[in-house]
Amino acid sequence: MKLRPKKRHIIIAAVNAAAAAGVLALTAAGSGLARSQTYNSAGKKWGGNNGSFTQLSCFFTDDSGFTCDTVNAVRSEELNILNKVSVAPEDGKTLVPDAYCAPVGNFTVRCDRTGRSEAEITAVGGKFFMFRDFTVLDGAFFTDDDIMQDGAVIDRQLAWSLYGSEDIAGMNLYINDVKFYIAAVIDTPSDKLEKKAAGDVPKAYISYDGASSVALSDSVSGSGISAAADDLYGGGYSPAPSGFNKVTCYECIMPDPVENYAFNSLRTYFDAGYKNKFDLVNNSTRFSSSVRAKAFRSFSDYAVRKNTVMYPYWENASRMAEFKLSPICFFRRLLLMIPLLTGLWLLWLAFRFIRRKGKALPPAVIDKIYSFNYKRRLKKSEQQNDNS
Repeated sequence: MKLRPKKRHIIIAAVNAAAAAGVLALTAAGSGLARSQTYNSAGKKWGGNNGSFTQLSCFFTDDSGFTCDTVNAVRSEELNILNKVSVAPEDGKTLVPDAYCAPVGNFTVRCDRTGRSEAEITAVGGKFFMFRDFTVLDGAFFTDDDIMQDGAVIDRQLAWSLYGSEDIAGMNLYINDVKFYIAAVIDTPSDKLEKKAAGDVPKAYISYDGASSVALSDSVSGSGISAAADDLYGGGYSPAPSGFNKVTCYECIMPDPVENYAFNSLRTYFDAGYKNKFDLVNNSTRFSSSVRAKAFRSFSDYAVRKNTVMYPYWENASRMAEFKLSPICFFRRLLLMIPLLTGLWLLWLAFRFIRRKGKALPPAVIDKIYSFNYKRRLKKSEQQNDNS
């Protein structure tokens, strides 16, 4: 006898197949979008397969008063936070790698030849380049440990504007008539969102010591190289008290023995001194399905900015990715409800069938069914006792 499926069964099967295809498509789209924002994976790279590290980024308003000097206070607080849960640094190892930066402004950059260009200058400190996923085309990044802090990392667009080549590491450039050497040339953003957020202005990254000399030179009248800059590259320069030390972005990777412990602890610390003047982001979980689906349910609150925090282009790109990912995760969850409800319906039908035909089933099958139900109820009872 041939079994002819009923029309409603065909419709249910088709709806579930379409839902499964939709879930797969949305999962692929969401995963690709999250993977494209590589700067959020610094914590994973640092911790390797150990998932107990959390990457955090804190962005400040221009008038927050957060400076390079404040960074040391934050580092001390981070050690105190971790000490409360018995996490201590090992000898010779960095427990909490961090980085900080701030935009210095747009300046005219020239070289030893005729090339010149306007460029967006950013002062960086700490392990800044470890947090960025820059592709190095030539040279190497400078560090805080370098004896001379006169290196500059420039993007390919600026390199071609100055020298007509990207193989120019070691050559000179002048930012507001202050001399730097080109430590490295990096590629321009390749991701669509990062391209849109970065804009068309070439970019250069310098140390805070270098930014202080640029800012000081900008305050000196005249178009020639300032006396302070001459002293800097003659070996007798020391940063002026009024040097550039503003920080608008602080990042760190913290051990997180308890879920959200590092994030909540730092948020409490920053809220005490910079209330309504900062925005703390958990880079490690920002693209998770649960976070994004929850954000979509309160999308209007998430979209409205309640402070004057200025985000760097890499954070703006990630925020655009969040806006795109939130509806993807929300509707993916809705589609998952269809096979889930169908599965519950099938279980109900199976239960009814067993209740009606239980005597016709083999005793071993009946024993397994009742044993499973007994264990399930026992586990539920134990959980209720633990909660009470």
